[in-house]
Amino acid sequence: MSEKNDKLLSILKLQPVVPVLVIDDLASAVPLARALVAGGLKAIEITLRTTAALEAIRAVANEVEGAVTGAGTILNAAQYEAAVEAGSQFIVSPGTTQELIDAAADSEIPLLPGAATASEVMGLREEGFTMMKFFPAEQAGGAAYLKSLSSPLAGTFFCPTGGISLSNARDYLSLPNVVCVGGSWVAPKELVARGDWAGITKLASEAFALRG
Repeated sequence: MSEKNDKLLSILKLQPVVPVLVIDDLASAVPLARALVAGGLKAIEITLRTTAALEAIRAVANEVEGAVTGAGTILNAAQYEAAVEAGSQFIVSPGTTQELIDAAADSEIPLLPGAATASEVMGLREEGFTMMKFFPAEQAGGAAYLKSLSSPLAGTFFCPTGGISLSNARDYLSLPNVVCVGGSWVAPKELVARGDWAGITKLASEAFALRG
């Protein structure tokens, strides 16, 4: 388990912001991923919320140099297996079930499990997880809540996602228990629809600069 935790940590440390993408049009997946990578955001989460998602993961994994492709909104073992088969290098879930924990144990590809309460975090720690997704971040208590967990649950690290934007990302990134944040603002639907890849690279570069 420690090896998978280390693998996941190395991915999440690539950048301060992990783009969370909903791909409706498969044709946009590769140029969108290339635009994000050009801006410094190599680790990319493609959510399984559309019919194009698995093929988008496959295309980005195969065609975008430098991209570290992940799958989000994974809800069960079948989706976990399909996402790995498509080329995902990390898996993200909004919450956690025993089925997902078992799927993660059977796979070489690490899981970033979702948690929103101290009890959920403690349960995941018992299973050996040290990296978790805090979701939905803003709605579940925001940066102040996550900060309050840092001392009693020391040694647990988070990627908060949900309601995070350029304006509040630093509030989370300044916390000792936050490695990175997840956000969709780096790939606005209107820019994707227009094929404004330069505009997305600019947003990605601004997000990458949050590391400082």
